[in-house]
Amino acid sequence: MRAIIVLATLLIVTGTANAAEIKALITTAMEGAIVELVPPFERATGNKVTVSHDPSGRLAQRLRKGEPADMILIASTELDRLIAEKKVKDRTDVSRTGIGIAVKKGAPHPDVSTPDALKRTLLAAKSVGQTSLSGGGITALAIQRVFSRLGILEKVNTKIKFAKGGPNGRVSVLVASGEAEIGLQQVSELMSNPDVEVIGMLPDKLQQITINAAGITTTAKEPDAARALIKHLTTPEALALYKMKGLGL
Repeated sequence: MRAIIVLATLLIVTGTANAAEIKALITTAMEGAIVELVPPFERATGNKVTVSHDPSGRLAQRLRKGEPADMILIASTELDRLIAEKKVKDRTDVSRTGIGIAVKKGAPHPDVSTPDALKRTLLAAKSVGQTSLSGGGITALAIQRVFSRLGILEKVNTKIKFAKGGPNGRVSVLVASGEAEIGLQQVSELMSNPDVEVIGMLPDKLQQITINAAGITTTAKEPDAARALIKHLTTPEALALYKMKGLGL
């Protein structure tokens, strides 16, 4: 019995000693799902995952500047650039999402179902929230193009409220606080804020679908553990969760 106890203790100590510490850079768009998916992975593997969230463009820049990370999960367009620059290897598509439209919880729901209806709603709104052009969010230029295609760019830009990006600088925060009457952002980010209500998606002709993809950094200290994490993020259970979080369109 003593021998068994000693052996069990040794196994626990050895498992703890061999546990990996994974540093992950993951787009803010996936934060709502990641906070639910990482703990089960840590319990099952004994590994520790440290996640840092930011808009995709900002995370890509942080990696370029030398920030240490084992894996990165961002918009595929940004990831492909990092792969071309030999900062990241491999690509695994994880989720996809589109641009949604939200108002403060309890506020009236204006019609945004068609391009013409969206145009009328945006012109009638006192303020409109979107990601800052310098914040690294991939929706910034896409939303500006939407305003341009609707022929209202100059009029809407006079009442734009820009979100700085990051966990505490989201469009949904502007909407929830009342600073922006209506906000446009990746729907997964809007859905993660209980103080706003998604009233629709951009009409198909104006929509931008984003694929979020993961890769192992070329400087990874724990590449095998990071690959295991990516595999965990693509299980059927994870995909089912993504659909609930606006990441499985």
